[in-house]
Amino acid sequence: MERLKAGGLAGEVLAEFAGTMILILFGVGVVAQVAAAGIGGHDSIAWAWGLGVVLGVFVSARISGGHLNPAVTVALAVFRDFSWRKVAPYVLAQTAGAFVAALLVRWNYGEVLSAADPGHTIKTQGVFSTLPGNGTLPVSDLGALRDQIIGTAILLFLIAAITDVRNLVPPQWASPIVVGAVVVGIGMAWGTDAGYAINPARDFGPRLASFLTGYHGAWHDQYGDLYFWVPIVGPLIGGVVGVGLYRLLVGRFLPTAGAGEPGRIPVEANA
Repeated sequence: MERLKAGGLAGEVLAEFAGTMILILFGVGVVAQVAAAGIGGHDSIAWAWGLGVVLGVFVSARISGGHLNPAVTVALAVFRDFSWRKVAPYVLAQTAGAFVAALLVRWNYGEVLSAADPGHTIKTQGVFSTLPGNGTLPVSDLGALRDQIIGTAILLFLIAAITDVRNLVPPQWASPIVVGAVVVGIGMAWGTDAGYAINPARDFGPRLASFLTGYHGAWHDQYGDLYFWVPIVGPLIGGVVGVGLYRLLVGRFLPTAGAGEPGRIPVEANA
């Protein structure tokens, strides 16, 4: 456990930056490939996002807990004694990692995006940020907010179960894979109404990157309404709801022996 603290908060913040950057390189990258080049489809998007989570958590979990998501960080602070003094540094690092990764995707796919959408309009805005009904289906902003609350509640409910050492946790090396599988499942089952951002950093960082590189309508949806707040507020609410429900329905009935620091891959699960 001493190694986990060797880098202090600076090490944890850098791990969150790196892990979130890996997540977005795969997630935003696959959407750019599908939307701009027509290579792949919905399933490849869901799987690449899940793999991005797996690899991002592998990069960062032993140092920072591998949150990669402000909704995770805030929910753990509210319910599971994660230090509130770390919340702002974690959230800033996650958002910065997502921003830098999105800039790399925007740079690398610049020619292809320009060919597919010369005006950098809502047609390819969804490469970087989410929209209600994925920009085409008749879903309102409030419908998208509802969706983000539910989807993130599912995510955090399951993360709480997977990382609770009092529960039937997977082996240490398998925990990131199981969390990634959860994201794949959410993408396949809950992607219609709002594109399953379920992560404020995942949406805001790339949205800012796209705005600064030519997507001047990035803050709005297809109706012209200011939309960027929905995938921020919805996941923050949903994360707290998800961990709260886990504690209410499952966590309070589990034995307390062996509980570790919340949010970390359980060391006890090595066997």
